[in-house]
Amino acid sequence: MKKLNKIHLAQFLVHGPTYHSLGMWRHPKTISSGFKWDKPELYQHIARVCERGLFDTVFFADLNYIADTYKGAMAPSLMHATQAPEHDPIPLLSFMAAATKKIGVASTFSVSHSHPFYAARLWATLDHLTNGRAGWNVVTSINSNQAANYGEERQSTDNRYDRAHEFMEVCQKLWNSWDVDAVKMDHENGIFSDPEKVNRIEHTGKFFKSRGPLNVTRSPQNGPAIFQAGTSPKGQDFAVKYADAIFAIQPRPEDAANYFNSIKSQMTDIGRDPDACKILFGMQPIIGSSEAEAREKQEEHNALVPLEGGMAILSAHLDFDLSKIPADALMSERNEPELYRMRTRFHKIDGTPMTVAETAARHGQSVSLPQFVGTPQGIADQMEAFINVAGGDGFMLTAIHSPGAIEEFVDLVVPELQKRGIYRKEYKGNTQREILNQKD
Repeated sequence: MKKLNKIHLAQFLVHGPTYHSLGMWRHPKTISSGFKWDKPELYQHIARVCERGLFDTVFFADLNYIADTYKGAMAPSLMHATQAPEHDPIPLLSFMAAATKKIGVASTFSVSHSHPFYAARLWATLDHLTNGRAGWNVVTSINSNQAANYGEERQSTDNRYDRAHEFMEVCQKLWNSWDVDAVKMDHENGIFSDPEKVNRIEHTGKFFKSRGPLNVTRSPQNGPAIFQAGTSPKGQDFAVKYADAIFAIQPRPEDAANYFNSIKSQMTDIGRDPDACKILFGMQPIIGSSEAEAREKQEEHNALVPLEGGMAILSAHLDFDLSKIPADALMSERNEPELYRMRTRFHKIDGTPMTVAETAARHGQSVSLPQFVGTPQGIADQMEAFINVAGGDGFMLTAIHSPGAIEEFVDLVVPELQKRGIYRKEYKGNTQREILNQKD
């Protein structure tokens, strides 16, 4: 198994009171931090902290709905803040880029309810405003609540991804509609741009028409770096073709290894360099000055997560009402097709199958990301052990409280990783793609 000399790190965020942990908004250290989740100062602070930790990027998830999947009611989602409310993260990217110099700023943006011209213009503009540090997590929205908010029916997986491929094709044509040397800025002769180097695209396809050209000049990365998190075969196929980085949730390192090998081999099959796409596995660090203190912190955090909230958020992410299944039923023995996409999350780390209630509880704690618990040295040991089995390129971190847990990791674990020679000591490169491709 190939192992990179240096691992990559990214920080998972949501523009809301909870990220992956439903206990985060209630955690005493979140409450006492003095920051408010709906104000930009929090996110600027997090970006500066993560840049101090030499992270590749700060990465926002985004959902455009309040779920009523569980029991057909919004009440559980609203009571327990199951990624609801969730404000639009896109405006924060420019705020965070203005407060930093190197770190990437990435956000989810769905292709399911938009036209590629708008998306191409938005992301080219953000790439300019961030000096080439923009990252777009491309998703095809799978939740029926989100489709309903746009007055539509949820589409099949095949249709969503067929549409997404054409969406990206149009965006790439639009980003390329300005040649590299199209802008002349010839003040003496009064020529801003060369008309011969700005071209219409005249796209007519199954899903979209667009004449072009884009009315945004060619951006530093010629469009943002592309992130993806697909788990289905169609999602993996999309990621293999377009992604510069993939966020993967695989709680067990053996399943992570299977995923890693599948993605990298598929990239080889289509002629892409496997190192051109970084696979970042999710983890939730819980750090203590001793093993015992770390376990106490874990118990304190996990106790803040209500089972009903876990059932609500897992139902939303599956787009399936888990109240239809007995709470003591083993998830791995169910044959509902909606559950297949998350099948690797239905077992404990040791392989023991979990019940519906156990799976929901863990989902409410970390959205099924493994909790790495221990001293800074112990956390580093667990990260190394996971990568040695999985073969991944690094980790996407999620916090149990904010911003304190992020600060703790940067101040305590990053120096340990650097001491071991498995993490960078400086940025080399300026754009998001250059940082993602940094090897030392």
